[in-house]
Formats: sequence, C-alpha cells, structure tokens
Amino acid sequence: MTLSDIHDPPEKIQAVVEGLRQSKSVMVITGAGLSADSGLPTYRGLGGLYNDKTTEDGLAIEEALSGPVFAEKPNITWKYLHQIEAACRCARFNRGHQVLAEMEHHFDRFLILTQNIDGFHTQAGSANVIEIHGNLYTIVCTGCQHQFSVDDYGELATPPLCERCGATLRPQVVLFEERLPEKAIQQLDQAMQRSFDSVITIGTSSHFPYILQPLILAHQNGDFTVEINPTQTKASEWVDEKLSSPAAATLDRIWSQLQES
Repeated sequence: MTLSDIHDPPEKIQAVVEGLRQSKSVMVITGAGLSADSGLPTYRGLGGLYNDKTTEDGLAIEEALSGPVFAEKPNITWKYLHQIEAACRCARFNRGHQVLAEMEHHFDRFLILTQNIDGFHTQAGSANVIEIHGNLYTIVCTGCQHQFSVDDYGELATPPLCERCGATLRPQVVLFEERLPEKAIQQLDQAMQRSFDSVITIGTSSHFPYILQPLILAHQNGDFTVEINPTQTKASEWVDEKLSSPAAATLDRIWSQLQES
C-alpha cells in the first residue's frame, strides 16, 4: 500500500476529512472489499475460489454452504468450509482494519457493522463490532450449544463432532438460506435508535437491506454519508462523497489528514 494507490482527487479526500471533523459519532459498514486488501479470496469473481463453476460435488458453492445442505449432509458443507478457511489461513488484518480500530478512540461513538466473517476487525483492536454474518473461527455445537474458538481448521474433522455430546459442530456463521442471528439484529436495532453524524460504507455491494438501510436513513436525516468502493453499488446514490481508491490506502490517507486537525 502506497500513496500512489490513491487516485481520487485530493479535494474529495479532504471533503471526507472535513465531514468527519464535524462528527462526534460514526458508523462504518464493511464488506469483502476491505478484507480483499489482505489477500482474501472471494467465492466468485476475479480471483474467486469457484468462479462460475459448480463444486466437485455438482453443487453451486452457495448451495454447498447452505443451511438445508448442512442439515442433510454436513460433510459436504464442511468440505468447502475447510477449503475456504485453508485459502484464508495465511491472511491477516490490513492497514484499513487498523485505521478503523484507531479511529474508534477519536469519536464519542464509533460502531462497525461488518458482513465479513474473518474476525479481522476484532483482531486489529476494534471493540465495538457487530459481526452480522458471524465469525468463521467461533465453533458451536448443534446439540448442546457448547462453544469455543479455534485459530484454524487444521485439527477439525469433516464434519467435526462435539466431544461433549457427539452432535455435529458448525462455525457460528450465517449459511445461505439461514436467518440472521437474533443477538446481532438486536445489537443493530439498539444502535440505530440513535442516529450517527457520519455513516461510511466500505467495500460492500450493499445488496442486503439491513446493510443499505442505515446509509439510507442517514442520508434522509441529513447526516454525512461516504462510500469507498471502486464500483457503483446500490449505496452510491445515497452518499455525499464517493471514493473509488483501494480501501486500506484510502482509510490511511483520511486518518492521517484527520489527525492533523
């Protein structure tokens, strides 16, 4: 990451800095684009693990990683969970995650709502994080609800079974066709009872309503809104400032200039 990675005009960066200088509360919404700077592969697309192909079991990856398939054939779901975790194992949080952790101490209220399941925000030091889709490294028993954390999946079988009750284990993540975790929804609802002076969306297509809605509400309320994403998304029409440079480099530049005030 270098300053040459920034291709947005300086005045647009400065506009974001000025908006944040006037803010006491900030909400940041993050998606895969932030962790892409850590080298994490996506399921599909450029550099994706599966692209437009079906898996070797004849299923689309979204089907293999779905709640119904896990319920019937957990060995198949765990097979691809192992593949994804192995591909991500050497990655770590990047400067963008670090900047957000440092920013948390600068504002009176600071909240991260993330779709990512890699745990990088908490690893980088952020305390106020809602992992709306869960965490890949938190393992829970489907029988007795025993829960524990792992550093990687190296010692987990396919599928792993609970040593306490013998039931199948699973990562505490939202599989396709599953409902969002009630606790995370409650945390988000409680946070949204008070508005934020600024809402920033980073590296997400904002496809899900619960990801886009906080930004729309902020825009309609006259609060400052920003998108950091190289492509046009559903969020783009709802922001005051749109930045298209890489997320980590952009956040580092914004934070550097903000601290100068």
